[in-house]
Amino acid sequence: MSILQLKLLGFSGKIKILHLTWTAFFISFVVWFNHAPLMLMIMDSVNLTESEVNILLLLNFALPIPARIIIGMVVDRFGARISYSTLLALSSLPCFAFAMAESFQQLAWARFCLGFIGAGFVIGIRIIGDWFPARQVGVAEGIYGGWGNFGSAAATILLPGLALYFGAENGWRYAIAVTGILSLAYALIYYRNVEDTPPDVPYLKPRRSGAMEVTSIKDLFLYICTTVPLYTAMSLLTWQLSTPEADLLSTPWVIAINIIIWALFFFQACQIVDINAERLSRPIDSIHHYPFKQITILSVAYLMTFGSKLAVVSMLPMFFFTIYRETQAVSMIDAGLMASSFIVMNLIARPAGGWLSDRIGRKLSLTMFLAGTSLGYYLMSFIAGDWPILMTISMTVLCSIFLQAAEGAVFAIAPLIKRPMTGQIAGIVGAYGNAGAIFFLALMGHVAPSTFFIILAVCALASAILARRLEEPKEFITEIMPDGTLVKIELD
Repeated sequence: MSILQLKLLGFSGKIKILHLTWTAFFISFVVWFNHAPLMLMIMDSVNLTESEVNILLLLNFALPIPARIIIGMVVDRFGARISYSTLLALSSLPCFAFAMAESFQQLAWARFCLGFIGAGFVIGIRIIGDWFPARQVGVAEGIYGGWGNFGSAAATILLPGLALYFGAENGWRYAIAVTGILSLAYALIYYRNVEDTPPDVPYLKPRRSGAMEVTSIKDLFLYICTTVPLYTAMSLLTWQLSTPEADLLSTPWVIAINIIIWALFFFQACQIVDINAERLSRPIDSIHHYPFKQITILSVAYLMTFGSKLAVVSMLPMFFFTIYRETQAVSMIDAGLMASSFIVMNLIARPAGGWLSDRIGRKLSLTMFLAGTSLGYYLMSFIAGDWPILMTISMTVLCSIFLQAAEGAVFAIAPLIKRPMTGQIAGIVGAYGNAGAIFFLALMGHVAPSTFFIILAVCALASAILARRLEEPKEFITEIMPDGTLVKIELD
């Protein structure tokens, strides 16, 4: 299916839904990352230390892990129209609170709460999957993810200039507040212009909320095991906030928070068992069967791709500055521009990854892109100060293309596993991406950059091998309508 056949210049039907939804995602990422390009101004205004800045950056990734799981359940239950509108509107409140903060504690709480908007990604995965036929879902999800993700880059490009326009002292506050106003206004626009499904197509909901239904005892245990890394990431983040460098949490607080984290894990495990125990006690019709390993494999792949991307984007500017400042007189501004080459390819590579998945096969595409990512990271481990800058940028772009195409390939598969639970599936997979960011950011501080890239290469190769165990849907998938009738959804 050609991208041109989607008629992206139109604004009706499914194309209207695509444009309105990637714009909602774009705005959510502008709000989520609105602090990063203004951090130097915020430091001067509120008299923050470097350790306090690092804490704010970590807090930005804390809430999206549980939030994506929660939002996945919400969107499956209430639909994308209400879910996205409500999320954008409510998220404007901590955005305004961050803009008005006068102390580190106020900034920290506002930034922690603002992390919830990072869960908006899950909502779009559900509505795009419902509006687009399976043969186009890969490229549509790729456009949604790729163009929406660019919101973080747009924030970096536009907000510093906007802050300077408003004035040096409090300009950052007005710039942050503008993003909150934008989020609040677009919540109304989205609510008034979007429908959850095409006309005459019912909205498929899971029969029970609180956890996904599985179809075997083996999948039940795999589901519980798949949630463990998410809670581990939250424990790791808690520990990072207690280190001497951060010094935000005392030992009693760390113990208390970890007790809460693992109590929530135990509660979720009980929910999973409770929702599935009765149905697993009797034979389940084959029409309901789906392999849960699909979700686990995609989760690992997204941990590797999105998680490593966030970590690499965080370290590349300083890495390039360190190795080139003496050999080729590169400034911090130059290093930042060089590093931007890693993220800007998201506009093209992620849709291309979804498009190729639709064309040549989903499992093959994901495996190929993960293998290419492994090669790219391995080659980046050799970057040194005597390399020509053009060669370094070319290597960075090559790795980025494979990495972000793999992200597109992941969500070319996710909406086709079990359509009534797409939100919850996307919630788990997306949460793994944020967990990956925490894992890789923690690792980054303990190894040299070359070693870090080699570890990423090994992880990407392991993910590619694991992706070979995916079961790609063939010819059609079958869904049960609310009235009990069966509908075959063509994949070709």
